Amino acid sequence: MERTAKEELLDVIEQQVSSSILGGMENEYEELEALGYITINRDAAQHSASITPAGEAYLEQLRNTI
Repeated sequence: MERTAKEELLDVIEQQVSSSILGGMENEYEELEALGYITINRDAAQHSASITPAGEAYLEQLRNTI
């Protein structure tokens, strides 16, 4: 996933606090989870993602480099 795509997706998750995983984007969310930037709640019928402190730090780093 490209840097801008990561930033956009993390930004959405951060703004929504808990973001429903959009259909067809499971791979992108799983990539961010593997990097430690989000956690995916798989307990509900509709999976959702929450940003982690590492994800917030990464997003802040991206914002500061612009």
